[in-house]
Amino acid sequence: MTTLFQRVIPCLLLQDRGLVKTRRFSRPKYVGDPINAIRIFNDKLVDELILLDIVASRTGADPDFELIARVAGECFMPLCYGGGIRTLDQARRIIACGVEKLSLNSAAIDDPDLVRALSRELGASSVVAAIDVKRDWRGRQRVYHPGRRRLTGLDPVEHCKALVDAGAGEIFLNSVDRDGQFCGYDTALIEKVAAAVNVPVIACGGAADPADLRTALQCGASAAAAGSIFVFYGPHRAVLINYPDYAVRELLQT
Repeated sequence: MTTLFQRVIPCLLLQDRGLVKTRRFSRPKYVGDPINAIRIFNDKLVDELILLDIVASRTGADPDFELIARVAGECFMPLCYGGGIRTLDQARRIIACGVEKLSLNSAAIDDPDLVRALSRELGASSVVAAIDVKRDWRGRQRVYHPGRRRLTGLDPVEHCKALVDAGAGEIFLNSVDRDGQFCGYDTALIEKVAAAVNVPVIACGGAADPADLRTALQCGASAAAAGSIFVFYGPHRAVLINYPDYAVRELLQT
């Protein structure tokens, strides 16, 4: 697997131009304005940021280019954007806004050729294949299609391998069942995917504390992403933008 500095990445969800946090991909709770949150993360020297529009793919809406440009203009850290990307022209416009990476999820399921086209034009390092994983009624892990809000018959590991073969330079691996549950990452899934592909894997879904971030990195992930622990604080889930300081982040690498 490609060796990179192990990163700790906030994953922010956009809905109607506001930030929300979900539980198992449902019950979105408003947690603030994206520009204000990014300014706070700038001050905290965040490694990288992932911003996902959770409505665009589902409704067929175009990416909000004006908001993306505003967000990218505020970001002092590398930014990955996903949501509603269906064409090469849309991807070009987003990159022109100042975004470093593009995340494809629904489009990567429906049109793997788009992954190939983006990788050829932008380079593999700019193309992140996002895979949402959920268990079916028999307990089998399958790829979840966020645009259609249903499970596919795709095996997560095989889907990851196919998208890397198509040109994806990074995998964003997210557990639907663990989203917002503070129950820890799916370490077995992280290990299987990290062993199967030769590109960096970003693990997401279930982190409750810095120890969980460290566990994901020890399981083979190149980055540990999370949402809840970076926007909530305390047992009552009060909204508070936070991020581990350098001392904690250095500890995560050991």
